Amino acid sequence: MALYARKEAYIQQPAVPQNPTREPAKKRNLITKGEKFLYLSFVAVFVLCAVLVLQNQSVIQASSQEIQTIEHSIDEKVKQNTDLSVQVSELSRYDRIWAKAKESGLKPNERNVKVVPGQ
Repeated sequence: MALYARKEAYIQQPAVPQNPTREPAKKRNLITKGEKFLYLSFVAVFVLCAVLVLQNQSVIQASSQEIQTIEHSIDEKVKQNTDLSVQVSELSRYDRIWAKAKESGLKPNERNVKVVPGQ
């Protein structure tokens, strides 16, 4: 019996024949059409948001530059107004007005002087 068992051990089992006519397995798409649509729509929305952010930044930059230009012109006008106020105060001094009146041949007349209240 032991001899018979040994013979059986050496007998090769018939190999399972592989099916040569069998076609190779098709690759299955890992990403479905719905997922592709979702990914593409997400990318489109992301790009749209990025473009909107850049557009808003350019509008903000243009507005900021315009504000700076206006502030600069305001500063120049304030400086001009200050200079003109100084000129007015210098030109309206009493002794200067009196000298111009004498040059023009005017003489003081006490009867023609009118006092304006509050000044």
